[in-house]
Amino acid sequence: MSAKTYQVRTYGCQMNVHDSERLSGLLEDAGYVRAPGDAEDADVVVFNTCAVRENADNKLYGNLGHLAPRKASRPGMQIAVGGCLAQKDRDTIVRRAPWVDVVFGTHNIGSLPVLLERARVEQEAQVEIAESLEAFPSTLPTRRESAYAAWVSISVGCNNTCTFCIVPALRGKEKDRRPGDILAEVEALVAEGVTEITLLGQNVNAYGSDIGDREAFSKLLRACGKVEGLERVRFTSPHPRDFTDDVIAAMAGTENVMPQLHMPLQSGSDRVLKAMRRSYRQERFLGIIEKVRAAIPDAAISTDIIVGFPGETEEDFEQTLHVVREARFAQAFTFQYSKRPGTPAAEMDGQIPKEVVQARYERLVALQEEISWAENKRQVGRTLEVMVAEGEGRKDGATRRLSGRAPDNRLVHFTRPDDDVPRPGDMATVEVTYAAPHHLLAEGAVLGVRRTRAGDAWERRNAAPAAGPRGVMLGLPTVGVPEPLPAAPGGCTAR
Repeated sequence: MSAKTYQVRTYGCQMNVHDSERLSGLLEDAGYVRAPGDAEDADVVVFNTCAVRENADNKLYGNLGHLAPRKASRPGMQIAVGGCLAQKDRDTIVRRAPWVDVVFGTHNIGSLPVLLERARVEQEAQVEIAESLEAFPSTLPTRRESAYAAWVSISVGCNNTCTFCIVPALRGKEKDRRPGDILAEVEALVAEGVTEITLLGQNVNAYGSDIGDREAFSKLLRACGKVEGLERVRFTSPHPRDFTDDVIAAMAGTENVMPQLHMPLQSGSDRVLKAMRRSYRQERFLGIIEKVRAAIPDAAISTDIIVGFPGETEEDFEQTLHVVREARFAQAFTFQYSKRPGTPAAEMDGQIPKEVVQARYERLVALQEEISWAENKRQVGRTLEVMVAEGEGRKDGATRRLSGRAPDNRLVHFTRPDDDVPRPGDMATVEVTYAAPHHLLAEGAVLGVRRTRAGDAWERRNAAPAAGPRGVMLGLPTVGVPEPLPAAPGGCTAR
């Protein structure tokens, strides 16, 4: 009898992406095998949902509806829904889509294999939503999507009360991991061949508030700098309120912390920031940018911006454009405000007409495109060491190029060498010859290739046969997270 197959569909932020790696690890540990490609005939389909955007509900129920006839024609097929939308909607999901077998929340992803088995045996839907974190997720088995780069969660939850955001209500209050546990996970990943890590948290630089150390995050960055074999350290997403000078000093003084910063702005208007309950103002934000640029001149800074927050006037929007011009972001993730039930902003007066929001959004995107292109043009002529990536360049096959990330996280497409072709995880030294708003080109010959342990790890992963299944037991009558496995490798993050 062949092993059952699974597919995990992920929506939302980096935290959800990392949670999906854990869900995949749990399922494989329980004996399931990943379905090839985008196959829709998997035995188990898991939706890891997001609740941040307005269309999240419609997207989920549309996809569930699409699977309903397939499930009806395939006895034994199971559908599970987890993540933030599951935490929010709970029993509503099974009521609206009674063919769903399992609903689980953000705090108990470790329960998934047991819940699937119980749903199969009992022939009825299993809904389990924990109200608080049962075990830190990094104690769970993980199927990493990359052999050379890894997410490392340093905290879960958020203590902020932004009026537009529902995430703290779904992920809970911030809980920090012990520094020793984080570093042990980093060292274990490096031992496996990983050379780049990204530290994750809903508010990553608030790390330490739960353990009573205001400088814990800068200390963690410096400690990562001492991990032998770790070449690149990134983090996302910080909050301007908690972004202190000691963090800037740690970034500038730690060689493997990359010259890249994602600093969410949300609005440039002090009045709107106050209505959003963002505990900083325009002057404070621009002051952070100025300090970072003084300490790390080559830093690429990106941001998040919401257009059309309730009550936003034309003058407020002009203040946002002013900050964009002053900060000169390398990239901006721009969003049109969407009303989310359960958030204070959804009940505010002054909801902006859709056509006004759309017009402002288009003006903001046009300005940022112009700035991104100008900032990328400044990279032309520079020699960069690029970490070769897998799947970053959709046209690489047709153009005979490879793609990867520069230290500042800019995407670089470069000419594929005829000999000594670098593998994903290897480093290629290239000279930038052309800039577009969202990528750089290096059209000349590659200046050098440095084969790395990360490339070796990628090669091993692609050559190794799949591990045998372990299976899953029903467990005791009380539902909960299974006992942590020995030696298991250890957000909306746009805060």
